[in-house]
Amino acid sequence: MMELAGLAFTTFFATIGPISVSAMFAALTVSADASARRAMAVRGIIIAGTILLAFALIGEYLLTALGISLAALRISGGILLLLIGIDKVFARSNSGSSTITAERQEAETKEDISVFPLATPLLAGPGSMGATMLLMADVKGNFSQQATVVAALVAMLLLTLLALLSASKLQKLLGVTGMHVVGRVMGVLLSALAVQFILDGITQSGLLGG
Repeated sequence: MMELAGLAFTTFFATIGPISVSAMFAALTVSADASARRAMAVRGIIIAGTILLAFALIGEYLLTALGISLAALRISGGILLLLIGIDKVFARSNSGSSTITAERQEAETKEDISVFPLATPLLAGPGSMGATMLLMADVKGNFSQQATVVAALVAMLLLTLLALLSASKLQKLLGVTGMHVVGRVMGVLLSALAVQFILDGITQSGLLGG
């Protein structure tokens, strides 16, 4: 159980990226006062948490309705997570959880960024949504293990909230180099996990069967 909790927590840390998100949050709320930043951080976490928990609880039914097999989810999700992991290793901004220039400019003109771009796509992006569904699918039918995955998600969201509330201090403490080091380490771990998802998906699909 502890192994599953560690795996889920590490996966969510890599896909949600509390450190990089806090840096973006600090940049987008530089003109806001402390109370406004705190309110936006809390709202963003609540909205993102609702989205991710929804994917955790109804993801299986969504796949069934769309006719998507678990093997296909593992392979496609693994590929997406691998791309995100590679971007993190090379300290590049990835399309799975970042915003494009036009979106960033729009966000900078808004007073409240809690829904966009904080909740989505920075927190609840394709990477974290896919990871949530994959982790829940891997423990399908085991309520205690599914509860462990959900608990790890909630713990990561709380950690991310703390990072957002102390965004300026965290950015100054770690610096650009420190943030990149943490991101690269998480990228390596996420890439390895992604390859495992792909291999498991290929094996489950029967493509390698005799």
